[in-house]
Amino acid sequence: MLFDPRPKERRGDLFDREKEIEEIKRSVEKYPIVLLLGIRRIGKSSLLKVALNELRNGIYIDVRELYFSSGGWITNTTLTKAFERSLNLSPFKRRILRFLQNVKGVSIAGVSIGFERDVSISEVLEALNKAGVIIAFDEAQYLRFYGSRGGREFLAMVAYAYDNLRNVHFIFSGSEVGLLYDFLGILNYKSPLYGRIYKEVTIEPFSRELSMEFLRKGFEEAGVDVKDEEIERAVELLNGIPGWLVEFGYNYIEHRDFNRAIEGVLAKAERFIEGELKELEKRSHRYLLILKAISMGFNRWEHIKDFIEARSGRIPNSRLAALLKNLEKMSWIKVEYDGLKRYRIVDPIVERVLKIL
Repeated sequence: MLFDPRPKERRGDLFDREKEIEEIKRSVEKYPIVLLLGIRRIGKSSLLKVALNELRNGIYIDVRELYFSSGGWITNTTLTKAFERSLNLSPFKRRILRFLQNVKGVSIAGVSIGFERDVSISEVLEALNKAGVIIAFDEAQYLRFYGSRGGREFLAMVAYAYDNLRNVHFIFSGSEVGLLYDFLGILNYKSPLYGRIYKEVTIEPFSRELSMEFLRKGFEEAGVDVKDEEIERAVELLNGIPGWLVEFGYNYIEHRDFNRAIEGVLAKAERFIEGELKELEKRSHRYLLILKAISMGFNRWEHIKDFIEARSGRIPNSRLAALLKNLEKMSWIKVEYDGLKRYRIVDPIVERVLKIL
């Protein structure tokens, strides 16, 4: 069902993403490291899960879930347990049991895989290398909160696999694209992954025409008649971002009312964004002020600076520059030029919610 709000796992449940699925599959067969990039709610998790299910030798780990479940600090035990859980859910589990049975710290009970406290993930990877494995880390930028050195121990493990285990491949998905690049450090000579070859796959929003076709097909699938002008209006508001289009369709089917459907999208977005903003506020309360300023139309440097200083006191230019650059890296904002440099909120629904928060 196109309007099912849960991440998809079968190709038939996706709309017009065949090209992206095939690109992910081709890329992971050719490259040891693949980066799957795109803004929030664009559908990366669904594409990742569909590709892994079709490849039949992959495991999926949601790093953001690890981050929140561990209280903001990912330990070796947390990561190991996630790896164990993902292996047990993998469709190729039966095929790899014989490779894992002699690894220290791994227990096999029937077709169930268990990791003990002394297990070494590097030794597990060496065993899996004999069968071939794809390990996908969704929202991988949160791995910078792994261990005590900003995730460098994890990167060292990936570098070891890259250099020595030819049948182990990694996919790193991220919606905070700049932070993902910074964490992996492939272009940073201080990083364990410096100089490694990788492939980027970027997921883009639907075009206006595809967005309208998606909504029409979803409503047709549900047996619901919707006016063309309502579909056009929804696309204008939601700007081709599949996650919000799905939410709109789901709400419209439930209420059969355009305004209530849009309100439902905004309510879902508000809950989602509030959680994100709380995380931002832990780093600096001025992130919220910057986003609020831009959403209200104060989108030039001097206007943002005035807005912040009127509410929280003086801010040095260097500090404001760093905060703006970080928000770009986290894919909250982007820079546009029309003769003047202006900042814009990337997601129009996020912008609408920020105005009312």
